[in-house]
Amino acid sequence: MNSLKLKVCGMRLAANIAAVAALHPDYLGFIFYEKSPRFISDVSAELIKYIPAEIKTVGVFVDEDLEIVKKKVNLYQLKAVQLHGNESVAYCSELKSAYNGLEVIKAFGVDEDFEFSILNDYATVVDYFLFDTKTKSHGGSGKTFDWKILENYTLNKPYFLSGGIDLEHATAISGIDDSRLYALDINSRFEIEPGLKDVEKIKEFVKGLGG
Repeated sequence: MNSLKLKVCGMRLAANIAAVAALHPDYLGFIFYEKSPRFISDVSAELIKYIPAEIKTVGVFVDEDLEIVKKKVNLYQLKAVQLHGNESVAYCSELKSAYNGLEVIKAFGVDEDFEFSILNDYATVVDYFLFDTKTKSHGGSGKTFDWKILENYTLNKPYFLSGGIDLEHATAISGIDDSRLYALDINSRFEIEPGLKDVEKIKEFVKGLGG
């Protein structure tokens, strides 16, 4: 595909993981948040064996105890961690400094009232921001936000775009002129049911992006 990276989040099932991995997304996300309908308690060796080494595995956490996050990183050899709660700058910094090469992605739910200035202190302790639609459920709403809000984002830190991205958005995304847009995060709009991705729809989306 084009220079935009792709993250497919909310993976759970072995055969589906294998099918999605065959499309060569850049990231596969596993949600370790118990209140999510895509919650996975254990990324077993049976699941991991379907994921090529070049695909980065991402653990998604919401206000989890830092030591538990570290345990999951070590146990599953996660390449990235996505923090979707109210994790502090110090929390992100400690996690980042604990590993050599672990990518730290700090997610923020945004709306027209979002104060982008709160990102300033995070910029030096995370690798990427992720901008999602603001909801009470910490993502997975299937709803988009007005991307024009990102005109208020002034930092140089690259970011993932998330929040209800669907097949119909491929053309609009291809037209976004922002070098900081690093990756797209797709999830619920590409599902047959929670945790089960529609592989053919993802193929069509990648094709629509020019991949």
